[in-house]
Amino acid sequence: MSAATTTVPGPDGAASRLGWALADSWTMTRRELAHWARQPVAVLVNLVFPVMLLLMFTYLVGGGRGVSGDPTEYLVPGMLALTMAFGLEATMLAVTQDLGKGVIDRFRSMPMVPGAVLVGRSAADMLQSVLSLAVMTGVGYAVGWRWHNGAAAALGAVGLLLLLRFAMLWVGIYLAMVAGRPEMVTAVQILVWPVGFLSNVFATPASMPGWLGAVVEWNPMSATATAVRELFGNPGGATGSWAAEHAELLAVLWPVAIIAVFFPLAVGKFARLSR
Repeated sequence: MSAATTTVPGPDGAASRLGWALADSWTMTRRELAHWARQPVAVLVNLVFPVMLLLMFTYLVGGGRGVSGDPTEYLVPGMLALTMAFGLEATMLAVTQDLGKGVIDRFRSMPMVPGAVLVGRSAADMLQSVLSLAVMTGVGYAVGWRWHNGAAAALGAVGLLLLLRFAMLWVGIYLAMVAGRPEMVTAVQILVWPVGFLSNVFATPASMPGWLGAVVEWNPMSATATAVRELFGNPGGATGSWAAEHAELLAVLWPVAIIAVFFPLAVGKFARLSR
């Protein structure tokens, strides 16, 4: 492990402190990106796994149940939303491994901005998410999916997807610090699957039993999936419910609420690690 460190600034003003914080955060981000070169297989697996799911549900299992029109145009935006929940185990493993090896304790003892470690980890994760979205979009285009509402709406959809990822990321970072050990990550990451499959990613809520459809519509991932379908101009299987009619609003409110809860929890947990 190698990472350049900086010196904590004196009380030279907010601009100086911000500059040091950005410099330290970029150093930690470069450290995380360097792991990509050393562990290319892990990066490749994170990219290929959602592609395999998309191809499986497109050609083998079948997706878009309850949709009138091309089921592929329903399925691909849902898979883009589901992809934002995948790969969190890599972030969680990285955090727990650093904890187990004492790396984070060493960073905390260095003259650097404490939060730079978390910022670097989250920045590298978001870059990985952008890459995953690009790959999934290309594969979706190859299997027949199209967006129809122009570039601005498409960029808005990508923004909502990345907002969901950012929220999920802080849940993962906090749970990783709670778990503390890599072997506990497997138990924690199982929580991703109920969130992903109890959603409208693969089928419309109208095709489900009434009580289950109501639960699915209020899933944060369902809100994002419905919102990006609307922005892409793809069929959404709208049910006329309040959640479906206000999906774009919920696609913002749900991630913001999750961040508001788990970001301070993660920061607070990080601050208490060495106490």
